[in-house]
Formats: sequence, structure tokens, C-alpha cells
Amino acid sequence: MKNKQHKQQVRIIGGSHRRRLVRFDEAEGLRPTPDRVREQVFNWLGQRLHGQSVLDLFGGSGVMAFEAASRGAERVDVVELNRHTAGTIRAVIQELQLEHVLVHQQDAKTYLQAASQVYDVIILDPPYRWLEWDTLWSLLQQHCHADTLVYVEAAQLPQLPDWLQWSKQDAAGQSHYGLALVQDIDL
Repeated sequence: MKNKQHKQQVRIIGGSHRRRLVRFDEAEGLRPTPDRVREQVFNWLGQRLHGQSVLDLFGGSGVMAFEAASRGAERVDVVELNRHTAGTIRAVIQELQLEHVLVHQQDAKTYLQAASQVYDVIILDPPYRWLEWDTLWSLLQQHCHADTLVYVEAAQLPQLPDWLQWSKQDAAGQSHYGLALVQDIDL
């Protein structure tokens, strides 16, 4: 029988915090992005994210945000609705001394409506049953610039709005994921 504690941890796979363990508590719908997928995604994004601002809109375990911070992102905002899960992310931030990673314990849509930050990279990995893509796209557009990269992971990739276009796509198990580029955005 596998150790449950061992199942609830992942390793950062690149950058300054490579090989550091990220532990997370069990929560409904929480499924960290697997190592192989994270490696491919960060190859797509470029291994070094120095000076970049990153938004992880559905934080979960926080591992995507920690990967971005480990690769030199200047600012990483993590949005996580679950109070306990957000607290676990904060504990890992403190343990890894990642002062430039900020946790916002609130709903993704509420955060987007209130925030004014524009991001270089946006990570979207909502719960599998989440279907509010049209609302999300309209709120997300104001947080993008002409070179923003948007990573999406879902049970099925959503239809993109006119201002985004798929650049790369792949699948692993039940997850489908892709990288979208801003095509035409009114800044």
C-alpha cells in the first residue's frame, strides 16, 4: 500500500529550487500538474522567466507558481479560493523563501474584477467540472498585453476567444493542455 503522505507531494523540476518538495493537503478536485507535463509546459514557456509577471489563477497545490518562481519570475500571483489550501501554499512560500509569490485567497473571477496587474504569463488550471470559460475570457483580457502567454489545462480544452489562438497543444492521461498566444487585443 502506498504511503498517502508520499502521494501528496511533488518536486519542483527546474530552476533555483529544483528538486525541492512541495507538500499539499488533500482537497476536492486538487490534482497537481504531473512532472512530465510541467517540464513540457516550461519548455514551451522558456526555462528562464526572469523579470516576468505570472498569474496562477487556480492555485491548487501551487506547484505551477513555484515552478515559475524557481525559474526567476519577478512576481507570481496565486489565486486560490479554498482557505486551507491557500494557507498550505503560504506555508510553502515561507519554507522556500519565495517572497515574490503572493497568495490571494478569493474566487478567480472576483480577483480578475478587482486586480489591475497585467501579466506576461497566465496559468489556467481550473477544477475539471468548471465551465465558466466565456466569463473568464472577458475578465482575463484586461490582464493581458500583446505578448502574454496563456497556459490552459482542462479535461477538454475550451474554445478560445478571438483574441487568443492555440500555439501548442498536447494531452496526458485525462488532462488536455495547451499554450495560447494573444492575437488581437485592444490595449
